[in-house]
Amino acid sequence: MSLLIIGSVAFDAIETPFGQTGKIVGGAASFISLASSLLNAKNGLVAVVGEDFEMDFIAELNRRGVDTQGLQVKKGEKSFFWSGKYHMDMNSRDTLVTELNVLGTFDPIIPDDWKEPDYVMLGNLSPQVQLTTLNRLTKKPKLVVMDTMNFWMDIAMPELKEVIAKVDVLTINDEEARQLSGEYSLRKAARLIHAMGPHTVIIKKGEHGALLFQNDEVFFCPALPLEEVFDPTGAGDTFAGGFVGYLASTGRTDFEAMKTAIVYGSCLASFCVEKFGTEALAQVTREAMKDRLDQFKRLIAVEA
Repeated sequence: MSLLIIGSVAFDAIETPFGQTGKIVGGAASFISLASSLLNAKNGLVAVVGEDFEMDFIAELNRRGVDTQGLQVKKGEKSFFWSGKYHMDMNSRDTLVTELNVLGTFDPIIPDDWKEPDYVMLGNLSPQVQLTTLNRLTKKPKLVVMDTMNFWMDIAMPELKEVIAKVDVLTINDEEARQLSGEYSLRKAARLIHAMGPHTVIIKKGEHGALLFQNDEVFFCPALPLEEVFDPTGAGDTFAGGFVGYLASTGRTDFEAMKTAIVYGSCLASFCVEKFGTEALAQVTREAMKDRLDQFKRLIAVEA
């Protein structure tokens, strides 16, 4: 099945208690594309970069089967750049620098080959760009998955709710779910978000796993306990890429398939955090993924 991915392809500079980087590849769509390419054979990317971006990374996506004809390269302009510093708990961070650059005027141009995708992953971007993407499709996809963050809730809540009403699955973290719904209980929050439009809500809890809500059904997937976590940047995007990539690979959208998809997403996110940026995820093989999936199966297996 075809999967259209829209999001940022960018530069990050990361500082954690375990080290720091210069400019490295980042951006939601970078992590989503790497993760989904391990699972689904037909992926298309829509994004924008400046003339300064490292095209070796784009060549790597092409080698993995990601169609990048929807990637715009703006001559004479710079790519989106974000710099952040994580605290010791690795759950809280400070944004040091944000430079929108080409992302500030991003107009998502969808190639003709990708105007009727089976699945769509709307990475974390402005609600207006997400809405424009959906409006430019010529056929309703089987499934639209959307990621967002509290920044858009703070500055563009009406536009955000307009997009949320049009998607099937919303993925957000627990803090964002509480802000969006006004409810502290995550189960109540999920119910209120359901009423906004999505039939499925995924609430990410970082190192404590993720919750899947659909009507009265609930599923919990733990995160894999790791000995070392170097950089959580992109873990949520990797999770989303693994989730939607698995569904696209099977052609399914039912709750049982989504339960398995969440395990795949958590599995790939566990690789992501083990090195800075996209480095660990880019090195994952299908064999390594299978081995780690076996660890997840042992982690959640129970006899009652």
